[in-house]
Amino acid sequence: MELKEILKELTNAWGISGYEEGAAEVAAGHFKPFADEVTIDKTGSVIALKRGDQADDKRKKILLAAHLDQIGLMVTKIEDGGFMRITRIGGIDVSTLPGQEVSVMGAEILSGIIGSKPPHLQEPGESGKPTKLENLYVDTGLSKEELEEKVEIGTLVRVEGEFTDLGNGCYAAQAMDDRSGVASMVEVLRRLTTRKHAWDVYAVATAQEEVSGLGAMAAAFRLEPEIAIAIDVTFGNGPGIPERSSFPLNKGPAIGSGPNFHPKITKKLIDAAKDNEITHQIDHAPYPGGTDAYSTQVSRAGIPTGLVSIPLRNMHSTVEVLKLDDIKRLAELLCVFISQLDSKFQEDLKCF
Repeated sequence: MELKEILKELTNAWGISGYEEGAAEVAAGHFKPFADEVTIDKTGSVIALKRGDQADDKRKKILLAAHLDQIGLMVTKIEDGGFMRITRIGGIDVSTLPGQEVSVMGAEILSGIIGSKPPHLQEPGESGKPTKLENLYVDTGLSKEELEEKVEIGTLVRVEGEFTDLGNGCYAAQAMDDRSGVASMVEVLRRLTTRKHAWDVYAVATAQEEVSGLGAMAAAFRLEPEIAIAIDVTFGNGPGIPERSSFPLNKGPAIGSGPNFHPKITKKLIDAAKDNEITHQIDHAPYPGGTDAYSTQVSRAGIPTGLVSIPLRNMHSTVEVLKLDDIKRLAELLCVFISQLDSKFQEDLKCF
């Protein structure tokens, strides 16, 4: 299956943070043709192992972590008239919600929309201001009595967004953050089937990154790898976004550089990109950000960690936009990096 189709299947799959079962099944299915083992752990993370060419008594491990979960909503109350009040799971931008189509994961999946007070009826001072979450509601057209037969408090609600080909190799969809990272790991494993690599590769589609980082923490603690690379998205540039804090699409992955990342992993990633003429960018991060990198870094006695990111426009919306070539470049970079791992590099990590 082509990378575009893998990305489409992953972004279409259900997988709100903490409830990743649907997306986990899809991810596991794409890992299996290229992995020696695929399992789903107790947190809901998918762990794919591709063994390296090393002696059994000297096995070393690299963990790749890209999060499987997506942001979403949850029903908090069913009111007279059949209107459902909601709260958010993860960092949803409330200003994007009014008028959106949603799916309510009740006893059966219900289609609905998110409604709010029309501008004609707003009080002086309300017009032009973002609607607060407590003033939004989900409308399925059903009565309160009908809803109560199908929906419980705590039922999940997903804001829908269709996978769209924008042209010139760009695609828009919900959950590109971070199913694009999961797709890149599938591509890494596929490319490694034709390349020699000494270390065992654990590609982990992690659960609950958007709310806790629990999936990456648990996987890193269990596997205890020598090093880890987090794969996530970063801010793609566009109108109104400062150049200093964003990255253009089609210029390759952004390699994290800063105190949260082991300097020798950062250097090796940059050198691998330069030596192999892989288009790339540098993301200078002075403090731990919202990725799985921190969760792996602090596991056990500490795991040397790096970060590579895919530039993404409209983050945390249903129209997240990326360039497919950037995913391919990221996958190639990681393949080169992994193929170069040896015992000398592991020893060098101990010396800053």
